[in-house]
Amino acid sequence: MILALRALGVGDLATAVPALRGLRTAFPGETLALAAPAWLTPLIDLIGVVDRIVPTEGLDRGGLPVEAPALAVNLHGSGPESHRLLRDAQPAKLWAFANAAARHLDGPAWDEDDHEVHRWCRLLGHYGIAAAESDLSLAIPAAAVTDGLTIIHPGAKSPSRRWPPTRYAAVARELRSAGHRVVVTGSAAERDIAVRVATGAGLDARAALSTGLDELAGLVAGARLLISGDTGVAHLATAYGTPSVVLFGPMSPARWGPPPERPCHRAIWHGNRSEPGDRPEPGAHPALLEIDTAEVLTAATEVDPR
Repeated sequence: MILALRALGVGDLATAVPALRGLRTAFPGETLALAAPAWLTPLIDLIGVVDRIVPTEGLDRGGLPVEAPALAVNLHGSGPESHRLLRDAQPAKLWAFANAAARHLDGPAWDEDDHEVHRWCRLLGHYGIAAAESDLSLAIPAAAVTDGLTIIHPGAKSPSRRWPPTRYAAVARELRSAGHRVVVTGSAAERDIAVRVATGAGLDARAALSTGLDELAGLVAGARLLISGDTGVAHLATAYGTPSVVLFGPMSPARWGPPPERPCHRAIWHGNRSEPGDRPEPGAHPALLEIDTAEVLTAATEVDPR
């Protein structure tokens, strides 16, 4: 068995897809198990290469409930905690970035400035495994919505990555006037902000959709356009080639953005250095606040000129 660890969120999983497919190709006869949060199961199924999910909610919930693997691959972080979690599973071999604190020295050096997709492909390359960084696609869910909706997704895990709802509402209002069929998406926890954006745009509150992960993937797969912050849904747009405008604040798109060579995606960023984005700051990052609605609407026209 090959055991990979990626106990994070939607965007994190999406950026590890090429590495997971590289492992599948390299070890076609082995069971490929992925240690990840159970709630990601609908998205993991869409990758199409994982045979088994080992549920984990992070690095501090005890050991992994799995028999000793032939190989453990750390696609989670630089260590040492993630290295130790995998080593506790007693793998015959561990592939991971070098970390002296975890006494793992044979891996490549960690580079904080790597793009997240390149990072994990580079790790595998160090161990002689090829992974195609452009292989980011996901299968289309059976219940995909093919009505060509324009999706506004105002939520994000960190307050510093949330563009103001009033600006999202202004963009939604203009797109609706231009003929777009606009919906506003979010998780159940983001229901209030989605309703604020929808009603602020002059939409019925029913245009604010609380979706599960499989429903969200189905919406994005068939969407005309997505506008969002730097959060997991943006990576779904990349996976499906859905035109998107992604607004960045604390983190550079050079580290987490869509492939720059794809004309259907625009990343907007006015920052000059990447900063941690998941701390509970009181509001949006200053670089994010520098983005105005006109700039977003211009980018939307560029990726969707209809």
